[in-house]
Amino acid sequence: MDTTFLMNSLWVMLGAVLVILMIGGFILLETGSTRMKNAGHIAGKTILTFSISSIIFWAVGFGLIFGKGNALIGFSNFLYSGYDMDSLSLSGSVFFLFQLAFAGISLTIAFGGFAERAKLSAYLVFAVLFSVIVYPPIAHWIWGGGWLAEHGKQDFAGSTVVHLTGAMAALAATILLKPRIGKYNKDGSANNLAGHNQVFTALSVLLLWVGWFGFNAGSTLSVDKGFFGFVAMNTNLAAAAGTIAAMIVSWAVLGKADVPMMLNGALAGLVAITASCAFVETWAAVLIGFIAGLLVFYSIRFFEKVKIDDPIAALSVHGTAGVWGTLSNGFFATKELATVGKPGLFYGGGLHQLGVQALGVFTCAAFAFIVSFILLAVMKKVMNGLRVTEEEEIIGLDMSEHGSYGYPELVKAEQQFKVQ
Repeated sequence: MDTTFLMNSLWVMLGAVLVILMIGGFILLETGSTRMKNAGHIAGKTILTFSISSIIFWAVGFGLIFGKGNALIGFSNFLYSGYDMDSLSLSGSVFFLFQLAFAGISLTIAFGGFAERAKLSAYLVFAVLFSVIVYPPIAHWIWGGGWLAEHGKQDFAGSTVVHLTGAMAALAATILLKPRIGKYNKDGSANNLAGHNQVFTALSVLLLWVGWFGFNAGSTLSVDKGFFGFVAMNTNLAAAAGTIAAMIVSWAVLGKADVPMMLNGALAGLVAITASCAFVETWAAVLIGFIAGLLVFYSIRFFEKVKIDDPIAALSVHGTAGVWGTLSNGFFATKELATVGKPGLFYGGGLHQLGVQALGVFTCAAFAFIVSFILLAVMKKVMNGLRVTEEEEIIGLDMSEHGSYGYPELVKAEQQFKVQ
């Protein structure tokens, strides 16, 4: 076995570990951005649903994406053995684990639309359905040799495949579940149901930021010429630019440098550069991240205005930034770096690649939203609702769904104080 094969396998295995550790980042992000009474529920259901996603991906998801099939779906490599794809320049089992991690992240993003009000049973059923029906077709179209790949769609590490897909499922969920109790007043004005721990949220962003080096740089699938370093550099600079942009715009509009908005700016920069990190020059990566930081601020305000309750800003961070990041290739992909598709508008490619990117965004977003909405609507009918009762929501999902609090001493102390 040659050294290149071993080095590539080791590098991608490290990338897989970093991406799976991002699940921990999402636990802290969702927990910190929501209220204390739901903390234990969020932590537990995230681990449980990632476990479900892993088994489903092994059984059918991987085969639907990368199996031999047609332009729409794959039809082989089910119950994947770990040895069927060693014709790659790395271990087939390592490639499988890397791709499994991406599927799990997309599902975790989708569950942002369920936060603080969905039944545990709704999470469990949708984890299976999303992992079979929603995520695999889109991943196959772009990464598995499907029809968008044939058109030259550029999405290096998943601004569309992972982030936009998850965000559109989250949008379907939050529409069907409706806003949390107390989020909106009768006159339509919104209340700030603040998360209970900004330190958790900041730590989550740092964990996700580091994990993104596995997400993006790991997607090179190779150590050849150290190109992963260039991808990592673009990733880091875009995140930094997104943070700064969100700070500037929040300070200018609100009169204060809003901490949650800065953190969302960092994530928006990361999401946006995910599609283009290997196809654009460094200056463009900074600009892509900066624009994403501006967009996320106005996107969050838009969704709140139209009464779509998005507790962890999944629609803006992963949806809006995912759209922008995917389209950015149509402007900034260079002749030298565009190993997939054609150069962007500013590099002599005309409008062709921008059109391909827009086609991919529209079809994937529409598919993910419509299919998720139908699945969730059927679940709502069959399961006698997706949402917990009003009393259970007020008590908190920790107690109503699991019989114990994530912070038992703190919650009990708070309740005793209110009684006094």
